[in-house]
Amino acid sequence: MTSVKPVLRLDGIVKTFPGVRALDGVSFSVMPGEVHALMGENGAGKSTLMKVLGGVHQPDSGAIHIGEEVVAIADPLEAKAKGIVFIHQELSLAEELSVAENIYLGELPRKSFGRVDWGKLAAETDAILKRLNVRFDANDRVGDLSIANQQMVEIARALTVEAKAVIFDEPTASLTDAEKVVLFDVIADLKAIGVGIIYISHRMEEIFRITDRISILRDGRYQGTVATAETTEEDVTRMMIGRNLDLSRNASHHEMGEVALEVRGLSCGDLFRDVSFEVRRGEVVGFYGLVGAGRTEIAETLFGLRVPSAGQIFLDGEEVRIQSPADAIAHGVSLVPEDRKGQGLVLGMNCRDNMTLPQVDEMKTGPFVAEGAEIAIFDEYRERLDIRTPSWRQKAGNLSGGNQQKIVIGKWLSMNPRVLIVDEPTRGIDVGSKSEIHKLLRALAAQGYAVMVISSEMPEVLHVSDRIVAMYSGRIIRSFSSEEVTEDSLIQAISGLGGDQAA
Repeated sequence: MTSVKPVLRLDGIVKTFPGVRALDGVSFSVMPGEVHALMGENGAGKSTLMKVLGGVHQPDSGAIHIGEEVVAIADPLEAKAKGIVFIHQELSLAEELSVAENIYLGELPRKSFGRVDWGKLAAETDAILKRLNVRFDANDRVGDLSIANQQMVEIARALTVEAKAVIFDEPTASLTDAEKVVLFDVIADLKAIGVGIIYISHRMEEIFRITDRISILRDGRYQGTVATAETTEEDVTRMMIGRNLDLSRNASHHEMGEVALEVRGLSCGDLFRDVSFEVRRGEVVGFYGLVGAGRTEIAETLFGLRVPSAGQIFLDGEEVRIQSPADAIAHGVSLVPEDRKGQGLVLGMNCRDNMTLPQVDEMKTGPFVAEGAEIAIFDEYRERLDIRTPSWRQKAGNLSGGNQQKIVIGKWLSMNPRVLIVDEPTRGIDVGSKSEIHKLLRALAAQGYAVMVISSEMPEVLHVSDRIVAMYSGRIIRSFSSEEVTEDSLIQAISGLGGDQAA
């Protein structure tokens, strides 16, 4: 009987950049029809390893095997030609082109004289979109689609070739729960026909739901491979970061101060209706609900990105009108947005300039910005928040996800806000950095900040919150204290089954 051979095997991969050994002898294999998780903290070497596999970087030593063949992959096109397909976390779509043109970009079907066969293109695209059960069609402009649907276009690209291995990099970061189910069905289909899957994610519940084995990297070194069914989240975490994490619920009991933010009967069209709540100084109030419940829209309204259609906002007991972000900043309301890369940072700008961007005008001496004042602010918050970067000159885009998030938080803390709103604080962040962000949010509350946290992760909202506001379909269903909340009662509330108790 012939033993099954891996579809993909990496053997002793080494990659060094000036002053850094990013990969140090990494080896692991992917079997046909296997979903193989690749896990590690930000900076562990996952991205570098995938860039070696995709032909973006050439390894200094080691070998890549596809089936029985040792291959050299010169560039991403060659990787795809050899059956290695990437579904990237960062979208790489041409927004002005149609869905069909994006899916077959560089491989458009042709008729005589090089003319595009538009009929064949539409038919092949429609067949793929039907398989994905999406609600857009081949001729739609990609730039008009939601981020979640754009992610589905990226996934559709993987279905256009005879793939041997498909790499999914944080594929669910922008997907709704319903779209995740479709994605997992697609992965099951690929698995059933013998395609090997490498699945990169920080979301433990996904890893333990769909993968067969887990390989772990730490500091560029291979730590081992375990069968998913034979391990636990705690064991995987320990392998990733070399220590145990505190995954308990929030049990802090520091003193609460006066009410910093009070919202009465706030509405914004059909997005949310008649919302009332308050946040005290020294308190973390978590907002939890399904996608579309209205949580982010409330944050955007409080920050002036949306204008309310009804209701009142009070800060320290005084009613305020917030109709723009400038109004919000002037009144001491700060927002750490859900999309830190697209909305929270200028990735090509250095760390110092990112952190001081909202207060540049205040630091001017004539036409010039006082560089010393900027550096002083950066140094203060680098130390307070433990931001790990060689210097303020480092571009924000080169930092890990956790350190990028700390830059955004530091930017707003330096403005001395009355209320700090943090939307999805650990999206796309590894488990070790996630724990650091959680500790930071708790520490900020202990220092007297009024903190709102919006999260789609139940363990996160349970871990950091003093109170949890459960939302369903644009309404607050119930408000729980950290002592009384249970997972069952929270799930019932966000499903619209928790009664009609005003928060």
